[in-house]
Amino acid sequence: MTHLKHFIEGAHVDASDGARMTLVNPIDEKPYASAACGTAEDVERAVAAAHRQLHGGAWSRLNGAQRGVLLHKLADLVERDLERLADMDASAIGRSPMEPRMMDVPNAIANLRAAAGWANALEGRTIPTGGYMGVKTLSYTVREPIGVVGAIVPWNSPLMITTWKVAALLAAGCTVVIKPSEETPQSALHLAALCQEAGFPDGVVNVVTGHGEVVGRALCVHPQVAKISFTGSPEAGRAIQRTAGPLFKRVALELGGKSPQIVFDDAAFDDAVRGCALGLFVNQGQVCAAGSRILVHKSIAKRFASALADAAKQVKVGNPSESGVQMGPVAKKAQQERVNRYIQLGIDEGAELLAGGVSPKGNGFFVQPTIFAGATNQMTIARVEIFGPVGTVIEFETDEQAVALANDSEYGLAATVWTTNLARAHKVAQALQVGAVGVNCWSPLDANLPWGGVKTSGIGREGGLSGALSFTEEKVITVLLP
Repeated sequence: MTHLKHFIEGAHVDASDGARMTLVNPIDEKPYASAACGTAEDVERAVAAAHRQLHGGAWSRLNGAQRGVLLHKLADLVERDLERLADMDASAIGRSPMEPRMMDVPNAIANLRAAAGWANALEGRTIPTGGYMGVKTLSYTVREPIGVVGAIVPWNSPLMITTWKVAALLAAGCTVVIKPSEETPQSALHLAALCQEAGFPDGVVNVVTGHGEVVGRALCVHPQVAKISFTGSPEAGRAIQRTAGPLFKRVALELGGKSPQIVFDDAAFDDAVRGCALGLFVNQGQVCAAGSRILVHKSIAKRFASALADAAKQVKVGNPSESGVQMGPVAKKAQQERVNRYIQLGIDEGAELLAGGVSPKGNGFFVQPTIFAGATNQMTIARVEIFGPVGTVIEFETDEQAVALANDSEYGLAATVWTTNLARAHKVAQALQVGAVGVNCWSPLDANLPWGGVKTSGIGREGGLSGALSFTEEKVITVLLP
C-alpha cells in the first residue's frame, strides 16, 4: 500500500505525531494508500519554510522572467508525466482516466504556461498628480507578491484546480502551502516534487496533507499566511471567512454552483442535448459548474427531456478500467448517500423521474445518471448543489421568464445559452447573474480567462491576468522633484 508523506521544504516527511489517514478506492471500497495526517505543527513548519523564501531566500531574488522560466520547466515536466498524473486523480475518485487525460491535465499545463507569460508582465503604473504643496512629483506603483498563500483544494479536479492557484501565485512571486483534499493528495504531492525537479528553491511549494478542521484551520489562523485561496462548499467558505476575517487575510473563494443551461426553441436540438449531457455527466457530475438546471422552452421541453433521458440511459456505469464503461462511482460514501438522498427527495416532491434513480445497494459508490422532468425551480433538486449526475428539466415560455428562472438561485457561477439567435444570445448572457456564460458550449475553460462566481458561488477570480494580479499588492511610491 502506498505510504504518502507531506512535502515540506523539499523533503518528504511524516506528520509530527506520526498520525496517518487511509485512502479508500471508491470502486471496491478497499484501502489502497495512506497519507500523513497533518497537525498544526506541520503547518507551522511549512509556513516558516515558505516565509523564509519570501524574505531573503533564493526565491525572493528571482525576477519575473526567471520565475517564468521555472514555470515553463514545470509545465514541461507535467506534460512528461501527463498519464501518471491523470491516473492519480482518476483512480482516487473512481473517474475514467480518459477525462483527466483529455481535460484536467492539459488544462493544468496550460495554466502553468499562461502564468509563465504573466510572470514578467505584472506591471506597475505611472500616475500623474497635482504635485505636493506646489512641487512637482513623480508617482508610480509597483506590484509586489502578497506573501505566503494557503491553497486549499477540493477532490473533484485536484491537479487542475491546484494549478489554477499555484501557477498564478508563483508568477506573482508568492510562496505556498497546499492543503489537498483528504481523498486526493497524490497529484499535489507529485506536483511539488516536480517543482523541485524544475529548480524551484526548496520551501517555495509545500504540501501538508490532512483534515480541513486541523490543517485548513491552521493555515487560516497563521499570522504569516497572507491569503487563503479555497475551492469547495459554501459552508466551508463561510467558516474560512469567519476565521480569516478578524486577521484581515485576503480570501478567494470558489464555492460551487447550480448552473442553468437555457435551451431556446431555436437551438440546434441535437447539439444542445449532447452539450447538456456533457454538462451533467462529466466527472460523474462532480463539477462546480455542472449545468444541472436545464431550462427548456415549453414548445420543445417534453421532446428535449426525453432525449436527455435517453442519453442518460446510454451511459454505462461501472469500473472505469473495464471496456465500454463511461462513468465510474462518485468519490466517496458520503457523496453517494448525499446524491441518493436528493434523488429520493426529487421523487417525493413530485418531479417526474425519466432516467436513473436511487442507487441499489452494492459494493462501490455508484450512482446512475438521473434525469427529472416536470419540475419547478422551487423544488429542492433545483435549488441545492447535488454534486452528482442529476439533471432537472424545467419549462419556460418567454426569454424574460428564462432569465428570471436562471437568476432565481443563491448561486451564480456559470450558465449556458443554447440558441442560434445571436442577438438573443448576447442579450441573455448580459442579463445572467453569473461569473461566466457559454453560448452553445458548456463551461468553456481557458487558462487566459478569469474564472469565478457571484453570490454564494464565491468571491475573487482565478486564471488569466485577474488571477495573477490577485496575488499582488499595488504599492504607491511618490518622489518629490524639486
